[in-house]
Amino acid sequence: METEPCCEAHNDPGVMATDSEVKEAIFGLVDGNSLNELPRAPAEEGEELFGIEQAETERSAAENKDTEIKSPSDPEQESGETRCKAVKKFKKSNSWKMVRFQDPSTEDDVLERDSSTESLFPEYATQEWTSTSFEDLFMAEDWTEITEDRLLRKKVLEPGTPQGPHPAWDQEVTVKMQCVLEDRTVVEKDCKLVFVIGEGDVNQALEECVMSMQKGEITLLLTDSQYAYGLLGREPDIPAWAPLLYQLQLLDFREKPDPLTLPIADRIRIGNQKRETGNFHFQREEYSLAARAYCVALDVLTTRSKDGNDVGVKEEEEEVQDYRVKCLNNLATTQVRLEQFDEALHTSRDVLTLEPNNVKALFRVGKLLSDKSEYKEAMEVLKRALKLEPATKAIHVELSKLVKRQSGGKETQEWKPKPAEMLGDNIAPFLIPSKKKPSGISWKFILGALVVALGSLVTSMILTARN
Repeated sequence: METEPCCEAHNDPGVMATDSEVKEAIFGLVDGNSLNELPRAPAEEGEELFGIEQAETERSAAENKDTEIKSPSDPEQESGETRCKAVKKFKKSNSWKMVRFQDPSTEDDVLERDSSTESLFPEYATQEWTSTSFEDLFMAEDWTEITEDRLLRKKVLEPGTPQGPHPAWDQEVTVKMQCVLEDRTVVEKDCKLVFVIGEGDVNQALEECVMSMQKGEITLLLTDSQYAYGLLGREPDIPAWAPLLYQLQLLDFREKPDPLTLPIADRIRIGNQKRETGNFHFQREEYSLAARAYCVALDVLTTRSKDGNDVGVKEEEEEVQDYRVKCLNNLATTQVRLEQFDEALHTSRDVLTLEPNNVKALFRVGKLLSDKSEYKEAMEVLKRALKLEPATKAIHVELSKLVKRQSGGKETQEWKPKPAEMLGDNIAPFLIPSKKKPSGISWKFILGALVVALGSLVTSMILTARN
């Protein structure tokens, strides 16, 4: 799923970030680099092996530069797109979830410029959009409630197709939208945003609103932070607990395209976008949303073919396999955070089916098996991981824990990793009896001797006094 903006070509979901933005959206340790821009759970032992895979957008961007998936549009929409192109060009800023634009710099070949404050709906610049406080808008009587809690409201500016259908869950919709904070700072703007309802590509407010709209309808949407970006906000422009005001128009909607009908390059690109969505939610510790995004990515990154005799299936499997491995590893990590340990074990085994020597999956399987008291298999799996990466400290630590668990918690023996250069091909764990404490005089014996000496001293002093 992607967007096809008239202002500037970019990818969705809502819209996905560039390489540098993806790195900022990654939680945990990736290739040894930690990112701590948002609050996160305390680091666990072996987190570098549980970390979220980094999205590789460079290759997919190069492969898909000329393979954009175009959503069907009517002549009126195309003419509107042409006008939008003629009026302004924007420079994309660092963002996730939605496209927002800043004033373009003086570099490159951008000839026509526009301020981010210029409206996409100049004919609907009402007082409510330009100046009315959000508190008054939440209390206004001429707005329609989308939710019963009065935290999500809309006001129709122009009705859509009379008696027309509404978009439904799992359908692909195309909207024109812009969004402002209460001080009317523009934080999101997109001439043609495409997303699938229910896949988490955009915030909940937009998903709920479009399902209440008809094709062609233009509306104002007022949302509390609960349906937008909540207590974390969205760096760098949306503060925590910030309500938002949208102007949006439903341009079109249709059934979601079948991934099997898409070219392999588009599947890879879209699948990576979905994975980036999951990374964003994982960083925000929204693990359920992250897991859903990874599952959607896996649905897109499929190699199944409607034609079982398709000669290109094998080539597709080889190309998609690496991306499925990354996504499965991310999903397993998320399931661990959700304490869905059986599911995480199953997902990790799926990784090993595709890539038997994947160290992250081996480590995770070994750790989960150890936690399930399946020590023999856990030891075998961790040995395989250690053989592949003998210098990884987390594997040694987990093996040490495993040995102690096998011995019933008694410290009769301990794990001692041999230096990697001395192991050669034989890196099997070995045990060294723990050193016994040096023998010495018992404290009870010393205490008894002191008591006897003290008694003798007191007795001698009494006899001396009597004499």
